[in-house]
Amino acid sequence: MKKLSWAAAVLAFAVLAGAGYAPAIAAGGTPEKLCTFDVKELPEVSGITPSIRHKNVVWVHNDSSGGAVIYALDLSSCKIVSRLTLADMPARDIEAIASGRDAAGNPVLWVGDFGDNQESWPFVRIYQVPEPKTLTDQTVPVRAWRFAYPDGPHNAETLLADPRKPQLWVVTKALATGVTYRLPALPTIALGEVWKEPLVAQQVGETDGLISDGAVSGDASRFVLRDYLSARIYSGLPPGKPIVSVELPTEQQGEAVTWARDGRALLVAGEREGTLWSVPLPPEAWTKSAQDAQASANSDPGSTFDENGSESESPLSFGALIGVIALGLLIVVGLAGARFFRR
Repeated sequence: MKKLSWAAAVLAFAVLAGAGYAPAIAAGGTPEKLCTFDVKELPEVSGITPSIRHKNVVWVHNDSSGGAVIYALDLSSCKIVSRLTLADMPARDIEAIASGRDAAGNPVLWVGDFGDNQESWPFVRIYQVPEPKTLTDQTVPVRAWRFAYPDGPHNAETLLADPRKPQLWVVTKALATGVTYRLPALPTIALGEVWKEPLVAQQVGETDGLISDGAVSGDASRFVLRDYLSARIYSGLPPGKPIVSVELPTEQQGEAVTWARDGRALLVAGEREGTLWSVPLPPEAWTKSAQDAQASANSDPGSTFDENGSESESPLSFGALIGVIALGLLIVVGLAGARFFRR
């Protein structure tokens, strides 16, 4: 991909701000460094997505320098626990990855080989990788479809996937305004096959400029698009409606974003840094599942839930008990005092 320094990103953001494109920033919380990964093997992380089969795992990849390989990282340590080499795929410029399901409901990983900095390729590719049940280093067969844009070649770094079925969107990357395209239904092919007649994507909306990645939440109630400085949360599926934007950690070149499993934070990473960040979101940006869980907890005044989701004693309930005891003591003391003064 074309390299963009942090300073250049700031300049571009300033240009967009002057043009009225800069989003309002909402405070969600202080970003936290979760762990660090090996920058020698992962120097240019350009995409990230959670595993469906493996609870504490995310999948990442390098961009054009990395070849047809995707990596599984353990979220507690950022250790690489699996390397999948995509068999017989050219990988001209892989720029995005997303989690989803195939037509039969099986977990898959979608990989976008559609970086086109010169905007010159007549078609680009989408790969479907069945997510393995066992995390080992292995070479895996994949399905591949060629697709094209209705208005000519574009550069893109963002792939969005419905987590429930094989529906995909691609967001192009441009300085001022990007475009969201919906891919048509993917024809059925066998593992290892390539659909060679390019499918034609359909434009469904416009986005901000310099979009470097995005992701749909696990419950399909939200999606996020990021640039080099901030992330914007949208309701529903693309094109969606913007809810709020949040500031992201300062990175040399932030290129990857996805949702935390609890729907209350984003996971982000960039190139040449090796840091995986957790970025808390304001409640209005939480997924619907996260909001519903919070509402359910709030509706039960006798209990709260700790960070692991288990029920614990509510401080409010304990405080109320102390208050009742104190009130009882005051009544007893008051009655005794009244009797004393009547004597």
